[in-house]
Formats: sequence, C-alpha cells, structure tokens
Amino acid sequence: MKKENETVIIVGAGPSGLSVAASLTNQSIPYIILERENCFASLWKKYSYDRLHLHLKKQFCELPHKPFPSSYPSYISKEEFLQYLEDYVCHFKINPVYHRTVEYAEFDEGCEKWKVKAMNKDSGEVEEYGGRFLVVASGETSDPFVPEIEGLNTFAGKLIHSTGFKNGKEFKDEHVLVVGAGNSGMEIALDLVNHGAKTSILVRSPVHILSKGMVNLGLFLMKYLSMEMVDSLMVMLSKMVYGDVTNYGVGRPNEGPFYMKVKYGKYPIIDVGTCEKIKSKELKVLPAEIESLSGKNVLFKNGELYTFDSIIFCTGFKRSTHKWLKGDDYLLSDDGIPKQSYPFHWKGKNGLYCVGLSRRGLYGAAQDAENVANDVKSIMQKVI
Repeated sequence: MKKENETVIIVGAGPSGLSVAASLTNQSIPYIILERENCFASLWKKYSYDRLHLHLKKQFCELPHKPFPSSYPSYISKEEFLQYLEDYVCHFKINPVYHRTVEYAEFDEGCEKWKVKAMNKDSGEVEEYGGRFLVVASGETSDPFVPEIEGLNTFAGKLIHSTGFKNGKEFKDEHVLVVGAGNSGMEIALDLVNHGAKTSILVRSPVHILSKGMVNLGLFLMKYLSMEMVDSLMVMLSKMVYGDVTNYGVGRPNEGPFYMKVKYGKYPIIDVGTCEKIKSKELKVLPAEIESLSGKNVLFKNGELYTFDSIIFCTGFKRSTHKWLKGDDYLLSDDGIPKQSYPFHWKGKNGLYCVGLSRRGLYGAAQDAENVANDVKSIMQKVI
C-alpha cells in the first residue's frame, strides 16, 4: 500500500524523534514519524523502572525549543519527564504513526527520494513511504540484549531483561543476581536490596563511580579545562568520596571517565546509594563471568557455584538499523553507531541523517535535531 510522500521521514518517536519533529516544525518543514510501538517514548513509558531519574541536571536534558518548567527540580523523575514529553508533543502538534515497523529503506537515485517500507502491525500490510530526507532516530537503546549463556533456556527461576523490571517488591526475600554493572544495573540492584532481596551483582569490567555533583562539576569544567585535567580531578574526587572500591571487587579503569564516555560511549556509574550497600555487604559483588546455568544454579568461570531465584540482565541493547537501512556505507556501522566522529556524526549522504546516536544523551540528541533541521532547510532553500 502506497502512502503520500513527505519531505522528511523520521524513524522512531522517542525523545530523539520528537526533537527532530519539533525542530522541523520550527522551520515549517513537513514530516512523518514512523514508530513501531503504540506510543511515543516507549522506553520511558513501558520499559523503564519506577525509581528512574535523569542523572544530569535538567538544563542538560531539555529537548529543543521548550525548556523544562521552572517548578521542576534540578534532577527530574521519570514521571516528571514523561509529563514534559506529553506537553512537548501537544505543544508542537506531533502525531506519530504508530505500530509501523520499518523493514526496508533505500535511496532511489532515479527520483532522488528515500523509499521506506513499513509493516502495519495492525493490518499486516506493508506500506510504502517516500521522502527527500530520512532521519534515523530509533535510538541507542532499541533492542534489548541478553548474552548467550549455556543452559539459559533451562534456568528454573525467573529471567528478565532490565526493560522488564519495575521495582523490587516482587523479589522480597529472593536470591537475585543482577548481571551488568552499568547505571541501570547498579540502580536496580539498589532497589532490590531496599525491598529485601538478597542481591548479588556481576561486575564484569572496571567502572568509574562518580556522584551527580561530580559529573555536573566535570561538565562545567570541560568548558575551561582539558579533558585530561577534568578526568584526573574526577578520579581524585571519586577516591576521596568512595575510597578504594577495588577492596569490594569493583575495578577502576586506567582511562578517565569523560575520555571513556567520548571514545567508547561508556558512562561512568552515577552513584545514588549503591556504593554504600556494597561497602556494608548488603549487596554482594561477583567479579567472574557466568559459565553456565542449571536449574537454579549458576556456575561462574572461577569455579564458584551459587543458587538464585531470579536473574535480571542489565546487559544493554543492540540496534537493528543495519537490517533495514540499505545502501549506506558512510553514516552508520553495522552496530548502528555513526562511523564519523563527533561533531560530524549526524549527516550522511543523499539526505540521510541520524539523531541521538552520538552517545551524548538527551543533550546530544537535541543538538543533532537542530543540525538536521537547519541542514534540511538550507538544502530546500537552494533547490528553490
């Protein structure tokens, strides 16, 4: 089934897609948003845990052209952010087309347009869309990832990804293993401990641990000092506040926290109370990787064996852009991350763009969206 052509086709109605829509609206450029879920910002609405807060101050998390209300606190809760997004969608009259899973997109050099095929999950029909520009805004966190482990399908307890975790109430008095020690893993482990679960966390690689205050100080100092100097200060402050965390089974990387964020997209741990639980041994750190599962038993590669009622995988996400985006050998790599380094990462060839994939959070997505809208406007003016 063919649909009408639009100037810009946006794939994804998360904060990145909404930012593009608002920025295009501000330039009076027509667009369409295709979203596979039944709502915008589905990761926030349907797949995030209850206690989630933005870890950065609100000025670093605003979407383009609409600041947060002055009544909002410095650090915004999940509920407050969702209300902000509701107001944002209403203000800019954003109307995504829901239940559309993009299966194919390729630039047609004959008509100089992007041809996009999307499955209508309600009707089962494949719909075709055409647009002069295509924006990949499906996000860094599009497809939950669980590693392959021997015996995974035979585990006798409960297995969930972090996207299926809401709070620790249902896990009271259970032995729970959290796999993955990123910010989600650390915060979910804290919530489990607070709700009376006997919790262990698998820390597979070294991590930096900073407070919210340290991170915001670092972001401020980055305007005036080199990254190397800021990283040195962050590590020193971390050691002063948290002590030698290696004593508790948590390694510290050799590279600095901001350097690792820029180079690898690896965020430092922003502590909200988990470190205290580790030090008090209410939260047990397991440094070895999993060898296999059998029944409720978990065998680790160091030979140790533990029994758990539930396992929560906080092992991140993969991106599936490479499965449907055809003919692009310039903008995105096979893992869905831009090939070009910041700040040249957002623009491809033939009117192809990406937003929210620079590993710079909401602030980076807002910058990308503005860049895309301005570039589209510039190209359209040249054509006229």
